Amino acid sequence: MVCPKCQSQNVTTQIVQDIKIKNQRHGIIWWLCIGWWWIPIKWLTFTVPALIFAIFGKKKQQLYTKNKTMCVCQNCGNTWKI
Repeated sequence: MVCPKCQSQNVTTQIVQDIKIKNQRHGIIWWLCIGWWWIPIKWLTFTVPALIFAIFGKKKQQLYTKNKTMCVCQNCGNTWKI
């Protein structure tokens, strides 16, 4: 391989993981049908249990990983994606 910046042959390739966390939320149909009345009733009637669940409950998050191959020039430090 040849570095596009300095034309050196001293290039290594490595796999890099790109990790992202996505929060899962309710959709617009849920909010139109259920959410607009359920959330106020829940907080008015079940305030203390709802607070405990909000603090210690399971978080709705999903982890996404993508692998991509990157090249690194050992002479100039230029990186590029294959």
